Order: sequence, then structure tokens, then C-alpha cells
Amino acid sequence: MRLAFLGSADFSVPSLRAVVEAGHQVALVITQPDKPGDRGRPAPRPVADAAGALGLPLWQPPRLRDDAAVGRLLDLRLEALVVAAYGQILPAALLEGPSFGGINVHASLLPRWRGASPVVAAILHGDGETGVCIIRMDAGVDTGPVYARGAIPIPPDATTPRLTMELAELGAGMLVEVLRDLEAGTARAEPQNEEGATYAPRLRREDAWISWAEHTAVGIDRRVRALNPWPGVIAPLGGVEVRILAGGLGHDNSGGAVDPGEVVRSDHWALEVATREGAYRIDTVQPPGRRPMDAAAFLRGRRR
Repeated sequence: MRLAFLGSADFSVPSLRAVVEAGHQVALVITQPDKPGDRGRPAPRPVADAAGALGLPLWQPPRLRDDAAVGRLLDLRLEALVVAAYGQILPAALLEGPSFGGINVHASLLPRWRGASPVVAAILHGDGETGVCIIRMDAGVDTGPVYARGAIPIPPDATTPRLTMELAELGAGMLVEVLRDLEAGTARAEPQNEEGATYAPRLRREDAWISWAEHTAVGIDRRVRALNPWPGVIAPLGGVEVRILAGGLGHDNSGGAVDPGEVVRSDHWALEVATREGAYRIDTVQPPGRRPMDAAAFLRGRRR
């Protein structure tokens, strides 16, 4: 099949490699323009780097909704657009051009968690399972009919990076099977059931800040695992707003006798902080402008 591949995140890379290994003709790889990273370093560009390693032509337009950009893609006489975590909404004119339209690899069990942050949302809300859906794209956001779906359990210690890569590998295999069925004329897409549809919005920098008085220990544990690596979780500790890098549920034996934000237990490495409900154990923190360190060591340094 002659196709263009559109993706920008680490999640995209296994699908790109899979379509190449399956023998499909990737006429063009499209990814977001390069962006500056932290402290003057360039931001990661996983799809661009993968395309280079595979010897594929690369294009990084700022917008795909422009008439000139749409025209360039339609001129390629593509049979399909394969999309995996690209980051832009595609215009209808582009989706209607290829004979098989747009085929999207989406990291959730649709219609649950449509939108930009489905893996984060699944962890934040304590879902017991998630998965991948391969859909035919339409004008909505992840609303198209589903060719295939695959589910996996979410372990209690799941983090967004680990779960995302597990889903990426699952989705890559499913994508190849759907493309094979499309070529054979046996693929069937089932409309989504709108009942139970939920939306996972794009993350914002301000999502990082938490309040010990407003959040429960369970909620904080989910946030630390879900919002890793960005935007992270920032909370006050020892009079400083620190980034919490790792932790878990603590042992709350205070009986409600302490205020949220107070340290209720500490050992050589970790410490436990009272929340609105329960205690959260902090293992590793990163103070502003410093390297990651054990939480208890950070607090001892603040008390000297």
C-alpha cells in the first residue's frame, strides 16, 4: 500500500517501523516542526529520527490545514494516511483524498478517552484496563468507526511512559493487520457507541501543581504516575515547591490528628505527608535548579 505516515511522539515510532517492515511504501513521513528543549538543548524528535534511520523522506510543515500542504499530499496519489499521535487535526479534504482515507492508531478503548491525553486520563481516573483502537478518521476528534480494538490491564504501578510504550507496540501490530485486511477487502469498521464517551484534553503546565489539602493520597499517587514526565507534579515541601518524581501510598496512622501537608513519618530515604485523605509517601524529589534526590535527605537539608 502506498501511504503517508503522520506522527510526532515516541508512541508513533513502532507503528512507523511496522508499516515499513510489512512492506508498505511510505511515500512521505510527516511530523511536527522541531522545537527548542530545556536549557538550550533541542527537544526530542522521535519520528524525524526514525524516518532518517529508515531512509524515508521527511516533511515538517507547521500546519497541514493550508491549501498548499493539502495539495502536496493529494498529489502523492496515496492509498491511505496512517496517523499515530501526530498532534494536528486533519482537514476533511485531506481525509477524503486517499482511497482508504485516514487510519488512526489511538491509545484508548474508544469511545472512552477521545482526545490528546488518553493514557494519562486512564491512569488518573484509576481505569482497570485500557488499549488501542484502529479507526477510520472522520471530521470529529477520535469519533470515527473502529476497525480493531485490543485491551490490556493497567497495573497498579503503571506510569504514562511505560504504559504508552506497551500500547505503542500493541497498536503497531494491530495496524499492520488492519492494513492487510484493507488491501484484502475484508476490513470492517464498526461505529462507536456514543454512550460513555469521554474526552482527555491536552495537558497544561498548570496541571502540575497540587494541594495537600485538596487531593487525596490515592489521587496524588495517580497524578505522579500519570503526569510523568510532563507536566509533572509540583507540591510544597519544607517551604519550597518541589517536583515529586516518585512515591506511593503511605501508612496513615494519624487518625486525622495532623493537618494536610505535615510530614507524618520519615526514614533515611523517604517521607510521608498527610493529604486530605490518607498519607502519600514521597521517595524522590527535584528541588528548583537542583538534581533529583531522596525526599528525606532534601528535608533534612532544609532543617539545618
